[in-house]
Amino acid sequence: MPKIKSHRGSMKRFKLTKKGKLKRNKAYTGHLKEKKSSKKKRTLRKSVLLNKGDAKRVKKLICV
Repeated sequence: MPKIKSHRGSMKRFKLTKKGKLKRNKAYTGHLKEKKSSKKKRTLRKSVLLNKGDAKRVKKLICV
């Protein structure tokens, strides 16, 4: 049987923490930054953990 390949797009988007949880970056940071307040842009910079349901699906994609 061939090995299962990991999904390269999700490998680039998600990082595993030491405890096995998944980190992601927030959306809405790509463009149209003039409209957004400094506070909004600052909070969008921070990464957050995925919720359990999504984490389960993404772990299958990145073959953990």
